[in-house]
Amino acid sequence: MDAFLYDAVRAPRGRGRADGALHEVTALRLSALMLDAVVARCGVAPDAVDDVIWGTVTQVGEQGGCLARAAVLASGLSERVPGVSLNRFCASGLEAVNMAAAQVGCGMADGIIAGGVEMMGRVPMGSDGLALAVDPTVAMARHFVPQGIAADLIATEYGFTREALDALAVESHARAVRAWDEGRFVRGVVAVRDINGLEILARDEAIRPGTDMAALAALKPAFAGMGQGMPGFDAVALMRHPHLERIAHRHTAGTSSAIVDGAAAVLVGNRAFGAAHGLRPRARIRATARVGCAPTIMLTGPVPATERALAAAGMALGDIDLMEVNEAFAAVVLRFLQAFDADPARVNVNGGAIAMGHPLGASGAVILGTLLDEIERRDATTGLVTLCVAGGMGVATVIERV
Repeated sequence: MDAFLYDAVRAPRGRGRADGALHEVTALRLSALMLDAVVARCGVAPDAVDDVIWGTVTQVGEQGGCLARAAVLASGLSERVPGVSLNRFCASGLEAVNMAAAQVGCGMADGIIAGGVEMMGRVPMGSDGLALAVDPTVAMARHFVPQGIAADLIATEYGFTREALDALAVESHARAVRAWDEGRFVRGVVAVRDINGLEILARDEAIRPGTDMAALAALKPAFAGMGQGMPGFDAVALMRHPHLERIAHRHTAGTSSAIVDGAAAVLVGNRAFGAAHGLRPRARIRATARVGCAPTIMLTGPVPATERALAAAGMALGDIDLMEVNEAFAAVVLRFLQAFDADPARVNVNGGAIAMGHPLGASGAVILGTLLDEIERRDATTGLVTLCVAGGMGVATVIERV
């Protein structure tokens, strides 16, 4: 049984800090707004869906306690709709969609809203703890390092220069500016309003128009201190990669994803669900994949995840019209391009997380919606979404336009 994408909406991403536009909005409220938005857009009844599957990474405080169920109760959905929260780190939003598709595809559900949220300015990343980092029984055995060290390790291992990293970031900002100026995000983005109906944010806030190579060249490496000073994570990484003489610290704040607040929701259902509610499917999920990979270098997962998803779909990368590779760090995308000899003109065509931000639990659903809209805008057929994941994982999804 096929699983279809009926619609996708997202909030504009606000800077994840105290003076960010969305700072007054809780994860609960933003989640409820996205649930209401996708239901209103599709015109389905409040009790039409069988479940809400919601990704959130830092599940503590106001983002804890099964936020998915709380969001249902805070929204206009019926209280008969349940909810479940999940955490596959940076791929949580996409994994929520993939799990929804699996349940729909095997007949366990007819329609599910999937997606995610992360209010990084209100609930700091890592504030829920991290067993991989703090428990020596696994941290020492698996040579744990922070993600920034892993990003620089990828750049060192695969030969990506500082200039190449900076150039990718410049292009991310330029593409994001062009996409907004040309109205490419209009269909998918739902403006956030306060309780009085006044608009808080309607456009991604972190983009820096005019970003150029000179500006990025002036930035200092962001992760050299934690690598070369205390606690000395370079030495830990080199224990797993002893063939390297040293780690070259090349990533800066400008070539790392922006910390932002955001949320997105996707309506997934079978053909009968669409027929019952007068909906035309926009795409079908052709294949999904998730993999584990080496935990020290950790951010290389998009490559094997893509290979597995393509194999499941019976496709090659050349069969894919457009690709979204989450820009957690510039080296992640450069490694994807290198591994597949992929055409940069087909990857992240409207910019990525370096320009617009990476709201951890939401990002997978955000870029899936971006991909869906752009496939339709270009009258293309197929697309791929993939994200690297902390701890050494990767997730990928192949969609095909209907």
